[in-house]
Amino acid sequence: MLALAAAPLIMAGPSSAAVAISALTDPVKLTTLKGEREANPLLQKCVYWLAYTEEQGEKPEAVLDESAKLNKTDGTPYAGFLSWGLLENLKIAKELGLLTSEGMAELKQGKSATITKGEYSGQKAEADDVIPTALCPELQNQVMNLELIPASLIRAKNDNVTDRAKVFAKELYEAKLLSEEGWQKVQGWSP
Repeated sequence: MLALAAAPLIMAGPSSAAVAISALTDPVKLTTLKGEREANPLLQKCVYWLAYTEEQGEKPEAVLDESAKLNKTDGTPYAGFLSWGLLENLKIAKELGLLTSEGMAELKQGKSATITKGEYSGQKAEADDVIPTALCPELQNQVMNLELIPASLIRAKNDNVTDRAKVFAKELYEAKLLSEEGWQKVQGWSP
């Protein structure tokens, strides 16, 4: 009996990254956000957790799968789009050199990290909408509609609808994550 009592108790549970990402991307909680751009810090924190996870030897994809189970979106189109978007943002963060110790500290706090690689070095990488929320307010504060981008490109882009945004809008519409009205606005947009 004493040998059993001395053995460490091992409890398998969700990783801290999965718990954090689950809370940061819970679609029910996201609908309660009221101000503009309130989800931007959430994206930055998610990128931090994915980078941290990878640094610890875990697969970001597995953490995203686990987080989807925790917030009960597992197997839904929402979880698929969210996972794809967050993995793309992790890739962007690596390409822009955001994952330095200083950048990780900024991302962990939900702040814009400084770009350390490439032609935009020295600028902040800010979260911006893929599909402009001026056209589709229903996507405001949706982490799946955000991407990290150099600050100067955000200012140059304004509310232009890119080809990528049109494709993304079509995919969201077909998955019933964008309304008919939103879809029509994106397709009918002209400069």
